Amino acid sequence: MGIKGFWNDMNEPAIFERADKTMPLDTVHRLDGQLSQSHRAIHNVFGMENARATYEGLRRLQGDERPFVLTRAAYAGAQRYAASWTGDNSSTWNHLRMSIPNLLNLGISGYPLVGDDIGGFNGSPTAELLTRWLELGAFNPIYRDHTMKGSADQEPWVHGPEHEAIRRRYIELRYQLLPYLYSGVEETSRTGIPLMRPLFLEYPETASLAGNDSEFLFGRDLLVAPKVWDMIDPYEVELPPGDWYDYWTGERKSGGQKFKVNPPLDGLPLYARAGAIIPEQPVVQSTAEAPNGPLALKVYPGPDCAGSLYLDDGATFAYTRGEFLRINFTCAATADSVTVKMATATAKYSPWWKTINLEVQGAERQPQSVLINGQRSSDWKYAVEKHQVSVELPATATAEIKVSY
Repeated sequence: MGIKGFWNDMNEPAIFERADKTMPLDTVHRLDGQLSQSHRAIHNVFGMENARATYEGLRRLQGDERPFVLTRAAYAGAQRYAASWTGDNSSTWNHLRMSIPNLLNLGISGYPLVGDDIGGFNGSPTAELLTRWLELGAFNPIYRDHTMKGSADQEPWVHGPEHEAIRRRYIELRYQLLPYLYSGVEETSRTGIPLMRPLFLEYPETASLAGNDSEFLFGRDLLVAPKVWDMIDPYEVELPPGDWYDYWTGERKSGGQKFKVNPPLDGLPLYARAGAIIPEQPVVQSTAEAPNGPLALKVYPGPDCAGSLYLDDGATFAYTRGEFLRINFTCAATADSVTVKMATATAKYSPWWKTINLEVQGAERQPQSVLINGQRSSDWKYAVEKHQVSVELPATATAEIKVSY
């Protein structure tokens, strides 16, 4: 019938006719191996088994196509079968704030594919709250604007052209970051490390970061510090040790410090780790649409400079049979040069890009030369206002690019 997945809601199960809103606690459930337990023990397991049955049923019906299951109720192990969200939240700044530690806790508890109802489910958000939430939500594992019947319109295009333009910008940024996001989720599937992660996960030695639940990392390399208070005063941002680049301006900032920010309505403080190599793509309108243009590699020189890109068909289980692409990147910086190397580790899936646009950030002066595999290239540009050198090169299995100043 063309249905691509199922959304399992109220599957604790929820029974509104009862005071406790679920099955009688002495209800007996038969489990695997003819064991039995009361609903008191099985309440949460019930939701997980519901998601499992949905997933396994879709596997039988859809053959090699990946199922999509979204579940409200879950239990340890449910991450094998379904994504989830935080339930019926409210259209308040308090619930915007609460979404961050909630999703971070789920991620480090082994349940990484999670999100919340952007804008809130109960009630109606103000124009600013919805805009700020759509900015923040672009960096959640699941990005979904959802509300209850009877509330005000909550689509991204409501509240006038100014808000619509800002929201469009962040929705499009989400699409641009899909290569980085998808590579991060593939890492999650292998290692369990969540895409949305608390600062202390990567910087456990910095005690002050342990209680920071208003900032977070999106993957290893992007730090998000959203405005989560309905106030006009500046708020404090703390950067972990090491240098960080302002994602929007390219300005390099020293980490291990706290400073005040007061972002405008269209501003979400976003920082890239010095040492990051972040893949991005041209904007598309759907994940079913192949990007048209080069793959962008944003290089932020610094120590431990590395990145990777993973790609498969996004729809089937062919990746389990080795049909995927994995490329690894490294860079080394000196006082007068930056050298970037890329090497394809596995290439059993053909990518959509034919060329690569390498963007080296933090360039304080115009290069003297750019070499691609030892050969001088003239196909590069220097943007003084962005502190950026961009180099066009063909998509090859291996390459070495050296920018000398």
